[in-house]
Amino acid sequence: MRTALYLRVSTIHQKPDLQADGLRRYAASAGLEIVGEYLDVAVSGRKEGRPQLQTLMRAARNHEFACVLVWKFDRFARSVSHLLSTLEEFNHLGVRFISVQDQVDTGSPMGKAIFTIIGAMAESLNF
Repeated sequence: MRTALYLRVSTIHQKPDLQADGLRRYAASAGLEIVGEYLDVAVSGRKEGRPQLQTLMRAARNHEFACVLVWKFDRFARSVSHLLSTLEEFNHLGVRFISVQDQVDTGSPMGKAIFTIIGAMAESLNF
């Protein structure tokens, strides 16, 4: 499955090596083909306007990959509303989303159930 990696570090002093190595190992063990890596450096996870995240989203809309792999939810988004809206868009695009450390895979039955529950809770809380 064609897969994109998304990585983010909060400061220029942090290295993405732990994330990158872990994501590459996971992809190899799961038989995922890495076709792109998107890294935002020194950008807050609360900002939706991160350059590499925007590039990743354009690539997703162009169907350049079928899966997005992240190390943890907080590396992808710090805002619940942003996370949910992005996951909803991925769902509509048919893009699988895997958070390795959080053990959530929207392509699995359990991951789909978790996504549905989180989405329903967010909707009831007006996120």
